Amino acid sequence: MKIKILRKLILLLLIAILFTCDKDNDDVPNMCIDETLINLDLVCTEEAQPVCGCDGITYGNSCEAFNWHGVIAYSEGPCN
Repeated sequence: MKIKILRKLILLLLIAILFTCDKDNDDVPNMCIDETLINLDLVCTEEAQPVCGCDGITYGNSCEAFNWHGVIAYSEGPCN
């Protein structure tokens, strides 16, 4: 009897959690892009050393990612 009640409570809790999750995070600051860093006047070389930005986009090189797009975190190589 107690197990059935416990299962129902857990199920209700999971349902409540699912409905309270907010996927729209417009008021949360983007910790990946800093628009104040964008400087389109800066000249970046055209060397092909792709980096994967924290936004999941592949950029030609780290200079492009950081200076032209404001990406503050990236890893070497293209995104998968």
